[in-house]
Amino acid sequence: MVSVATEVRHPRFDERTSALLLDIDGTLLDIAPTPESVSVPPELVRAIETIYERSSGAVAFVSGRQIEAMDRLFAPLILPAIGCHGGEIRAETMGAVQRQVPLPDSVRQRISDIVMKTQGVRVEDKGLSLALHFRSAPEAGPELRRALERERALLASADLVLLGGKSVIEIKPNWFNKGTGVADLLRRKPFSTRTPIFIGDDETDEDVINLLQELGGTGYGVGRELPGAVFTFESPSHVRSWLGTLARG
Repeated sequence: MVSVATEVRHPRFDERTSALLLDIDGTLLDIAPTPESVSVPPELVRAIETIYERSSGAVAFVSGRQIEAMDRLFAPLILPAIGCHGGEIRAETMGAVQRQVPLPDSVRQRISDIVMKTQGVRVEDKGLSLALHFRSAPEAGPELRRALERERALLASADLVLLGGKSVIEIKPNWFNKGTGVADLLRRKPFSTRTPIFIGDDETDEDVINLLQELGGTGYGVGRELPGAVFTFESPSHVRSWLGTLARG
């Protein structure tokens, strides 16, 4: 894997013409045992805030987290954001959060029954989706996936899909994803007049990279090569370092 220090293709951000879209977990922040125990360095918050101000607001989070959770993590910084893998969108910092329809109770109950039989799995109910975390029990992952695969008929009847991530499996509606959320955001100012740059780390981010290829934007991976990405940062710390350099520039 090529390092940020030696690769000439790392992001070239022009604060007048670029828009910066940032995934959070595994991209800006290192993966932690639980979603709540991640560490957000104060200097990262300051760097993103500086870039946001210099670019006239053309910076947004794109995450599987709920928008209210992002706000808590990065307080006092509030950004335009896409949450719940495209199920939530806030196009302006002080604007209302637009949300998709919540998951059916029948699905929520069935998944709860499965998780009760799988030791070490924690359910994060986001309303629009369910995230099943097994960071503290990696060995539970294969068993959990097999149990969920047996529920394909139930999931299909509600038009739901399984998303794989780093020590997490998410159940969400098929009709939205991070790509559809970004497409919506890019129709709004200031993003509509700018060239988008996106940085993400796992398969849930591939929809955004595919979209940007069609729109003339650029996608970047973190930790592993993502299809269509032009460059791979070695780790979240390298992304944070790049943002710090950008803010100081």
